[in-house]
Amino acid sequence: MTPPRDGSEVARVIADLIREVPDFPEPGIQFKDLTPVLADAHGLATITEALAAVADGSDLVAGIDARGFLLGAAVATRLKTGVLAVRKGGKLPPPVFSESYTLEYGTAVLEIPADGIDLTGKRVLIIDDVLATGGTVDAAVRLLQRAGAIVTGAAVVLELAALGGRDRVGSVPVTSLFLV
Repeated sequence: MTPPRDGSEVARVIADLIREVPDFPEPGIQFKDLTPVLADAHGLATITEALAAVADGSDLVAGIDARGFLLGAAVATRLKTGVLAVRKGGKLPPPVFSESYTLEYGTAVLEIPADGIDLTGKRVLIIDDVLATGGTVDAAVRLLQRAGAIVTGAAVVLELAALGGRDRVGSVPVTSLFLV
């Protein structure tokens, strides 16, 4: 799976709506805010369709905390599948499957329920808003695989290509709608 060419309708919609915030969350960072894209009916519909197009027969969509929840639910509705919330650590009642990962500024944990949802053999597409260093998506892949799922791919709206996150995810196909 490869990102669309810069001239695609999806890339144009994102480029027209994305907001750039200088020096956030710290000086020197040019934050890419997807909130205006999600708040725009045409923008949301466009990215939902584009993300759903890479589902490749998935049985379930897994949305990563927190904007991945919004996108994952929209994509799952479009695909007529269920959606699984991949939560930050400590947000779910036990028992849970947990996966720790490193960030550029420390460590974090992702969790999914360990009972009540049988993921064995389920084909799962991971959805998130941004792929940066790849730690979060990589942790979600490992977490879902530990629970017995077959991860069909990961799809994100925005990829910060210079940070190399795609390489960290390994053999799971990654689709990004917009490269920065």
